[in-house]
Amino acid sequence: MSLYQVPILVNGATHSAEQFRAMVQDLARGAEGITQGGDLKVTQLSTPGAGVQVGDGSGVVRGRVNAFQGTYSVRNQGAATVPIAATGATGRSDMLILRVEDPQYEGTLNPAVDQVNYFQIISGVSSTATTIPDGRTGIPLARIDIPASTSTITSAMIRDIRQVANPRRDRQLYTQSPTSGSTQIGGTTLTYVYFSTAAGWNIAIPDWATTVRIRFDIGGLRLQSNGFFGNLRATLGASLTLQPVIVDDNQTGVRRLTALTADTLTIPSAYRGTTQLLRTQAAGSTGNAGTVSVDSSSTLIADVEFFEAPR
Repeated sequence: MSLYQVPILVNGATHSAEQFRAMVQDLARGAEGITQGGDLKVTQLSTPGAGVQVGDGSGVVRGRVNAFQGTYSVRNQGAATVPIAATGATGRSDMLILRVEDPQYEGTLNPAVDQVNYFQIISGVSSTATTIPDGRTGIPLARIDIPASTSTITSAMIRDIRQVANPRRDRQLYTQSPTSGSTQIGGTTLTYVYFSTAAGWNIAIPDWATTVRIRFDIGGLRLQSNGFFGNLRATLGASLTLQPVIVDDNQTGVRRLTALTADTLTIPSAYRGTTQLLRTQAAGSTGNAGTVSVDSSSTLIADVEFFEAPR
């Protein structure tokens, strides 16, 4: 194939559908899948029955019939009901896909009157299938694992296998240094206490975020008195807690060390689009005889990265 006569867009020129699909492929960076995490979600019917419901949303579908086919932009406006056949004496797994059947490359559909993109059931796929098992053009949305002698589809049977074409991510680095010494944290009952002069950060959580990866470092953590034995951790909002790490120090007197904790957390739906406080805590455990604190010689660093996935 030679170079297209004109690039998109040039006044007075004619551009083929294939050229526009090439542009969609470029803009999608060659990826395919749903556009945003909540798009084209498959759920049971409002009254469970012999089918499922596909929610609204959009996506991009890469053509697989021809090397120059390009990528299609698809959209479902509102909810669509897709029937599912009942099972007999044995169970069955069906895959629900959004199919594109372009007559320029395959089939005999007429785009003027026919539905060229449509929801399609591939019946009898593997019970672990997450990708379309043949070379047809489409994107997978859900696998429905149906028990034997079943005609009513419920949420428990629906496996979400959507992929976000270009998932969003956002990473920020936060730093803080207390202006004065905090209250000494000790104890032996693993009761967590916030460092009184380390106020933390108010983190804006994107409305598309499904998970967050956090690394929390404390440089110049101050220990005094006898050996400290306890935990450090951080919290995000009222319900999310990073994996605690142990501080096991057998020294005496004033000394300093660097500690860190990190975790990957699932963002609750109620947190999306809100601001939540990220802050660190410490607690002395059984056998502890020392204390920890932060002061003007300490530095707190939080590395926070949000990720988007189907939801």
